[in-house]
Amino acid sequence: MQKIRFYHAARLIFAGLCLVFAATSANADDFTDLQKAAKGQTVYFNAWGGDAKINSYISWAGQILADRHDITLVHVKLTDTASAVSRILAEKAAGRENGGSIDLLWVNGENFAAMKRAGLLQNRSWVTSLPNWRYTDSKALPAILSDFAEPTNGKESPWGRAQLVFSYDSARLQTPPKSAAALADYIAANPGRFTFPQPPDFIGMSFLKQILIELSKADPALYQPVDEANFDAVTAPLWRWLDKAKPNLWRAGNAYPANYPVLRQLLGDGEIDIAIAFNPADASAAIARGELPNSVRTYIHDGGTLANVHFLAIPFNASAPEAAKLVANFMLSPEAQVKKADTAIWGDPTVLSMPKLSDAQRMAFTKLPRGIATLSDADLGRTLAEPHPSWVPRLEAAWIKRYASGQ
Repeated sequence: MQKIRFYHAARLIFAGLCLVFAATSANADDFTDLQKAAKGQTVYFNAWGGDAKINSYISWAGQILADRHDITLVHVKLTDTASAVSRILAEKAAGRENGGSIDLLWVNGENFAAMKRAGLLQNRSWVTSLPNWRYTDSKALPAILSDFAEPTNGKESPWGRAQLVFSYDSARLQTPPKSAAALADYIAANPGRFTFPQPPDFIGMSFLKQILIELSKADPALYQPVDEANFDAVTAPLWRWLDKAKPNLWRAGNAYPANYPVLRQLLGDGEIDIAIAFNPADASAAIARGELPNSVRTYIHDGGTLANVHFLAIPFNASAPEAAKLVANFMLSPEAQVKKADTAIWGDPTVLSMPKLSDAQRMAFTKLPRGIATLSDADLGRTLAEPHPSWVPRLEAAWIKRYASGQ
């Protein structure tokens, strides 16, 4: 009887293994077919183009893709991702179901949510079928499955991690302010020495969310769809903070830097004392390039700072969806991720799981220089969750009405 049970158990195990091998083989065959279909295609990759090091990295990836897959990667440099979303929406309204102008898009939470709502993404889930998805671990990093609290449903591929960090020159500033309240006091005591990128710039909006979360003590309303009935009450602490700070901001709050590279330059030139970035290694990379002095260091607020994952999405009407998937797969590869994590290249933290990598792949990450100004993983462990994406356009509109309408 025991032999019979063992025989049946063995058959079940064998059958299960056959299914696994068959599925793996099918995925391999599917990807081989995808490679054949993608050969010779051009991918119009719409991505923010405001940082030279990021542009250089995308150019490097394009050369690799051209050599290995005969894919032409065209970087369409954006100043605002929302403009690309609006273009896709206009194409949908015009009935352009195929042959769209955008094949791949670098997105953040609010833009992904808007695309998902409007049906502007590929209908089918495609991300988990990418061969390099096996190097990720959604249990260890749940944010690869949820973008600003919006489930990704396999419709955007994780590309990198980010966390809001503050930079300062330790030769000029000994003790930086590590909370919204302390920052308010610092601004009042040091007129003209602080500013932030002008919303709707992503870093500018992230700064507003950071201050709002801190002052509201992470009001639960921020993690639900925005409600006009309580919007004024929830955001009142933010406006009070900004009203007090504005007269003492750089240029008396009558002008703001366009983006964080400009903000970084102001720090390097000594015009301001504190800069902001959504990349923990940004300052180290800038020091390595000679854009910031060696005395610059970074910090986060005592209660933590915003952290998220950024993604690549394929529009519903992409002209080259096959090649776009190959691009996304390459961007998720250990080879591309380790190069992107290098502070001399970009310094963007990886979305890959170290236990899923080979010894050689792990060693490649381990050998990367952390950078003189980059905080340790332990220091970066205090994070704040992004609010529901619906808060972004509402905060943006309110900020513009209160502070930018007269500019």
